[in-house]
Amino acid sequence: MEKILDVYQEKYDSTSPLVCMDEASKLLVSDVEPALPMSPGQPRREDHHYQRKGVRAIFMFFNPVSGWRRVTTRASRTRIEWAEEVKQLLDEDYPNAKRVTLVCDNLNTHNIASLYFTFDADTACRLARRLRIEFTPKNGSWLNMAESELSILTRQCINRRFDSAEEMDKEIKKWQNYRNKKGYGANWQFTTTDARTKLRRLYPE
Repeated sequence: MEKILDVYQEKYDSTSPLVCMDEASKLLVSDVEPALPMSPGQPRREDHHYQRKGVRAIFMFFNPVSGWRRVTTRASRTRIEWAEEVKQLLDEDYPNAKRVTLVCDNLNTHNIASLYFTFDADTACRLARRLRIEFTPKNGSWLNMAESELSILTRQCINRRFDSAEEMDKEIKKWQNYRNKKGYGANWQFTTTDARTKLRRLYPE
């Protein structure tokens, strides 16, 4: 825990950005019976019956300092998808960064080996040299600021029914662009000193 908190307190360096990432799943469902549309004072009213349209994996990359995020959805979230997302982060989102610090949970797909599994050795090595991975502790996912951003995405954008992945991706893109334009970041104030005081029970006696 303290290691992640120390990372959050490091001095900002635009050549070595901090990015938090998290993943989630979204079940796609459509109405069986036509829903009643929204009206003044009334939300959209849906029948409790629905039809499954598949599941999409959601990848959230969030820079809490600059207020940038990128959200993509995929059919699955294996080590290959993670590696491809990381490659996009390094080659397209931050091509000029010397190194990117990536905060994520300690899933077996979140490691340098996934890069070598997905790409040729030269590409994997090039990416790995520019990547610093910091893992949140077990049962400590709340330390990942991307988790909070995923929660906002759920409440504001995808907490509803979608007939298709294309429809959901379109809405996510609008949500992402709006928040990026506004530069909504995160004001993290919980420090290592706070942890030693407020979470004393987690430390050995």
